[in-house]
Amino acid sequence: MTANIIDAIVHLVENPVTHLVNYYQGKNRANNSGDALEEYVKDLFANSFDMDEKDRLRKIQETFSYLGNNSNPPDAMLCDGDAIEVKKIETPNAALALNSSYPKHKLYSDSEMISNACRDAEEWKEKDIIYTVGVVKDNELKHLCMVYGMDYCASEKCYSRIKYRIKEGVESIHGVEFAETHELGRVNRVDPLGITYLRVRGMWGIENPWSVFNYVYSRNTQKNFTFMCIINENKWDEFDNTDLLIEMAYSNKALNIQYIEIKNPDNPAQLQDARLITYEI
Repeated sequence: MTANIIDAIVHLVENPVTHLVNYYQGKNRANNSGDALEEYVKDLFANSFDMDEKDRLRKIQETFSYLGNNSNPPDAMLCDGDAIEVKKIETPNAALALNSSYPKHKLYSDSEMISNACRDAEEWKEKDIIYTVGVVKDNELKHLCMVYGMDYCASEKCYSRIKYRIKEGVESIHGVEFAETHELGRVNRVDPLGITYLRVRGMWGIENPWSVFNYVYSRNTQKNFTFMCIINENKWDEFDNTDLLIEMAYSNKALNIQYIEIKNPDNPAQLQDARLITYEI
């Protein structure tokens, strides 16, 4: 059975690990808060808490078809399920640094930004992508959120159009020797010896989800830990295990599910039905 975001939320309520670094250092799985956050996200989807390393690795293998690196998106892909991108910030209002990769409305197998290992991990053409963002301060996880790229950022054409327009403008400069590159540009033979080159790179960033969705959710700073998730209604209806989460919300006052309307990232004049899931302790 394919793991999904509903499973992850259920497992989070059951295992709210906020002392991230201490928890994962004690298990020899992470040395810093960024790595610890990624390990926690793996455990949330795989439900691999409190397992010895051999059993945990097997459970993670059963859950994920791909686990990535810092150079290419995504950080993980669920077997026959969604892709996941994990981002750590240290202050509540900090933006997300995406570096050379523009925001992902969805993830496509023909994208030049993904690795061959990701492309060949399973048979797929496109995946919905979950942005999982954690605010980690003094090795403590203070806030965590999960939002889908399709609800968070515009479609790919919005970003690729800007990227290629800039790329064409850079490459139209006369008297400069350009080389083929996936970046915005590369200038070869800058100096008389012809041994120096210049890389022109895009450095993308995006406001964090709490800032983007501040019209439907505001963090309670008096709580030790807050979790926020937004799932549009069409995506919510795809899951067959939402009843489990709804039942859990009835019995746990810290967990709440609300009907909301969110802006369409491609046309903010349009509102879309969605669910807001929050958990605060």
